[in-house]
Amino acid sequence: MATTTSLPRPTRRRPVLTRSAVRGYLEVAAIVVFCLAPFYWMIVTAFRQVGYTFDTTPWPTHVTLENFRTAFSTSLGNHLGRALVNSIIIGVCTTVLAVLVGTFAAYALSRLNFRGKEIVLGVVLGASMFPGVALLTPLFQLFTNIHWIGSYQALIIPDISFALPLTVYTLSAFFSEMPWELEDAAKVDGCSPGQAFRRIILPLAAPGLFTTAILAFISSWNEFLLASELSSDKTQPITVAIAQFTGSQPHQEPYTAVMAAGTIVTVPLVILVLVLQRRIVAGLTAGGVKG
Repeated sequence: MATTTSLPRPTRRRPVLTRSAVRGYLEVAAIVVFCLAPFYWMIVTAFRQVGYTFDTTPWPTHVTLENFRTAFSTSLGNHLGRALVNSIIIGVCTTVLAVLVGTFAAYALSRLNFRGKEIVLGVVLGASMFPGVALLTPLFQLFTNIHWIGSYQALIIPDISFALPLTVYTLSAFFSEMPWELEDAAKVDGCSPGQAFRRIILPLAAPGLFTTAILAFISSWNEFLLASELSSDKTQPITVAIAQFTGSQPHQEPYTAVMAAGTIVTVPLVILVLVLQRRIVAGLTAGGVKG
């Protein structure tokens, strides 16, 4: 009768924390606390009564929802609801146009060989470094002459000029990593270049497109400098509306109402980024690994 012998189970070795690992964890924790502390304090102040605005208690005390009512109170001149709609309109239009134009431009720069290709890419990268304050005076003069001050297009077009270089530069690196064989195989199967781009390239480029769309939307959502001079009461975005807030008490800065509005504006973006962080990281790193 054959006998079987059971082999001893391999013992799992517990990872040993070295000094360098502990120091690394502590450094990461310090960075997280440093970055999240202002956000946490904004939320705590947003739920605090006006009379206790400068209370230094590090946890929520004297909790109230009055600050959020003040932020949406049109009787006090705070038009946060209308500003949210304006920011969504401006952000969506900017994102769609920047990604649409940037996708074709990035594809051409990564796939086509033409004279001056590196110069064009360098100009695009340099445009992203151009200071916005240098454009304020000529844009204000131009839009005044053509009667665009206070219109949506006066806010969307400058935002596109800032979002487009980022879109082109990010997507060009992404497209350059895709093998040419995919398009060649599609053409052999009878697809035209346009069909190969729509059916093969765009689905594979979805992580990069998604990442650039999120970054373009956030950039447009947070823009303040140009919007403060080119918008009107009907088209001002949230950044300008919050800067013009008035409080429930006269002769007092509306710190708590501003914190409440900041919470309303920031929390959805934070949740969106946390939920979609894998797609964002995948899109950013897809074109960053060479070789």
